[in-house]
Amino acid sequence: GSIGEEYRHIWLQQNKQRISQNSIMGCPLVHNALAALILVLLFKGSSVHSAEIGLLPDNITVLEGESVILRCRIDEEVTHKAWLNRSNILFTGTDKWSLDKRVTLLNSNNSDFSIHIEKVQVSDEGPYTCTFQANNKPRISHVYVIVQVPARIVNISKNVSVNEGENVNLYCLAVGRPEPTVTWKDQKYGMVSEGEFLDITEIKRQQAEDYECITHNGVAPPDRRKVKVTVNYPPMITDMKNMPAHLGKTAVLRCDAMAVPAASFEWHRDDHKLVDTYNTLRIKNEKTRSLLLFTNVTEKHFGNYTCFASNRLGSSNASILLFRPGALQGRGTSLHAGMSVSMSVWVSLSAALLLKVVNIRRAEATPLCAQRNLRRTSTTLQSSDAARDSSFDEKRILCFEAAAPSSLSLVDSMYRLEVFLS
Repeated sequence: GSIGEEYRHIWLQQNKQRISQNSIMGCPLVHNALAALILVLLFKGSSVHSAEIGLLPDNITVLEGESVILRCRIDEEVTHKAWLNRSNILFTGTDKWSLDKRVTLLNSNNSDFSIHIEKVQVSDEGPYTCTFQANNKPRISHVYVIVQVPARIVNISKNVSVNEGENVNLYCLAVGRPEPTVTWKDQKYGMVSEGEFLDITEIKRQQAEDYECITHNGVAPPDRRKVKVTVNYPPMITDMKNMPAHLGKTAVLRCDAMAVPAASFEWHRDDHKLVDTYNTLRIKNEKTRSLLLFTNVTEKHFGNYTCFASNRLGSSNASILLFRPGALQGRGTSLHAGMSVSMSVWVSLSAALLLKVVNIRRAEATPLCAQRNLRRTSTTLQSSDAARDSSFDEKRILCFEAAAPSSLSLVDSMYRLEVFLS
């Protein structure tokens, strides 16, 4: 009767502090026992099966760090009411039992008994129960709070530098609620690989780039981070062109080389390393190329030059010719004995003739220059026509550069050239 109700109310007030202290101790058995006792005291003499379900939605989804309101609607005269989270008592009426400052009572009247949780944490996830007694009958409503956490990359491979042909293993670890997916994306070719790990076997120089890790769980925009993969390889000279030059003028020989790390360049002539002389010869080295600058071309400057490109993985070299206009020159093609080759070469004469080499049976390592009158449109050159001197009269000149073993014999060698007016 009324005496029993008053006794239960007095008991709750007298024991509130002791129960809160026990809650701080974190003992699950104490939590469960006290929560059960509170429900018994509130609803003593009532049948549990008559409790109403559905005053609250089944679950509420909230993002970590946001706030949430748990509403409990009341449409009858209430004698006692309480909020519980699992076995933890949050409120009994307007009395707060929770020590968490983030949990506050939003409304407490005859129609609304709602609580507010600020800056929701993952630990707040779980069941919440609103209980109240009206007309000597218990009313119970349940809600389950689901806390979502945006996908976030927590650990990823650092930028790596490997030599061409080695294996590469990248990783990308992510967290989130629900469990996020992890994808690796190839920025250059758009290739996609699913999973936290990306393995590249015998990597090639073309695969050097940024690889992007993307993690996503549908809660927020994807989290993205990149790993830079550098592939080291020895120098490869890519562009060497023979260059014409006029006496007293300026000229430039250019040597381009691809390499990682960047190549160091040197210029040589007749087995001697060239250095800046400032008055007639200068060397300008850049990241991927080297320039040999002639400020005032003289007779002694005409001839072959060799560019050397090197890094810690290896080296490469190629020859280039500085020639006086009128000397017929190839375009950097290497020819070997027994090859049948077709190529086009130009001769800078007053008659502006185009010469086309249609067949080469044999070639020698040293420059081959032959003197012939250009009046004929077709001629066959014997090995006796060969010469090492690359300086000729502009009106009588044919010069061809070829490469082959120096021990190659020139006996019965034949070179057939056809001459066409341009």
